[in-house]
Amino acid sequence: MSYVDGFVLAVPTANKEKFIAHARTGDAVFIELGALRVVECWGDDVPHGTQTDFFRCVQAKDDETVVFSWIEWPDKATRDAAMEKMMDDPRMDPANNPMPFDGKRLIYGGFAPLVQLQA
Repeated sequence: MSYVDGFVLAVPTANKEKFIAHARTGDAVFIELGALRVVECWGDDVPHGTQTDFFRCVQAKDDETVVFSWIEWPDKATRDAAMEKMMDDPRMDPANNPMPFDGKRLIYGGFAPLVQLQA
């Protein structure tokens, strides 16, 4: 069964192109290590809630855009092996591929799919 890593982060809106460049470099590593698909989504229609919302979960500021991303893996074992190898890949080193956002406010987690429908 497939496995999914999900991410939500706040990126300074002015850094959109830097984020795209950062993602292309890092996402290529995920694909090389076995990911089936990587999707990076720039917030477009993200409502502010009254109790919870994407902005609050990453403490987004007025000049930041919420980004929602995921990596689809063939299984958890492939993902775990990739994450271990990724730590030694120089393309993932912040000195070589600096994050154009505050990584301390990024939230992420691994998820086992329960229901999947496709057209």
